[in-house]
Amino acid sequence: MRMRPTLNWTPTEDLPPGTTDPGPVADALRTGGVLVLSGAGISTESGIPDYRGEGGSLSRHTPMTYQDFTGSARARRRYWARSHLGWRTFGRALPNAGHRAVAAFGRHGLLSGVITQNVDGLHQAAGSADVVELHGSLARVVCLSCGAVSPRRELARRLEEANAGFEPVAAGINPDGDADLTDEQVADFCVVPCALCGGVLKPDVVFFGETVPPQRVEHCRRLVREATSLLVLGSSLTVMSGLRFVRQAAEEGKPVLIVNRDPTRGDRHALVRVALPLGRALTTVADRLGVPVDAGPGAAGG
Repeated sequence: MRMRPTLNWTPTEDLPPGTTDPGPVADALRTGGVLVLSGAGISTESGIPDYRGEGGSLSRHTPMTYQDFTGSARARRRYWARSHLGWRTFGRALPNAGHRAVAAFGRHGLLSGVITQNVDGLHQAAGSADVVELHGSLARVVCLSCGAVSPRRELARRLEEANAGFEPVAAGINPDGDADLTDEQVADFCVVPCALCGGVLKPDVVFFGETVPPQRVEHCRRLVREATSLLVLGSSLTVMSGLRFVRQAAEEGKPVLIVNRDPTRGDRHALVRVALPLGRALTTVADRLGVPVDAGPGAAGG
């Protein structure tokens, strides 16, 4: 279950210090069979903010819970108005150097898989295959009545038609695609129902307070069992949905390596924490391994 996040997680025990040497990550990847577990921190360089890192949004934003969403039409109106505006930012986001490096490691046979806690689809956009979306994807919408799954772009079109002229100015965009809007700005927003049965539509993501599907959790546990090591990228590991896989790897005697600028709840289980920005750290590792990383938009010759 994804619990409601705490606003300020601080270490309560002595944790191993971080290093700026990504050498251990290169060594692990050189061996192969590495399972990647990524969090919001890998997407910050794509313009999608983190909850807890530098400039994180938890101080001003509490993510929607499953209980609030299903229990209140007002909460759903607030969510869909804010998410509809935020989706425009998500739709424009492009993979960054970190995503492209992970895809390159996969193409060169260095990874056993990728699990992401993110809902932005940027790993797949960068070329990573068989990504397990632990918390689902904002690119899909599910009906809570009939179970039909449809593309988010179709819902976006219907919401545009139902809310012509809806152009509020948001104070910011959050990692869950939620824009910061006031109650007054969303008061007249029109929510549309399922086109098939008229039921309530929900983004195909795991809200805080909602349970990750058991079969998805078991699939991830199997990936951990089959991996040689676990590489955590850009996650504070504050909630159990990701931390449990770190604990599993440690219990099974598999090296855990973390790349995250700030301390995490998993540090005591880790061989090392590399305290560098993801793009810089992973491109450095790729260079050391001789793995070419695709150039991003705007690169020379790109």
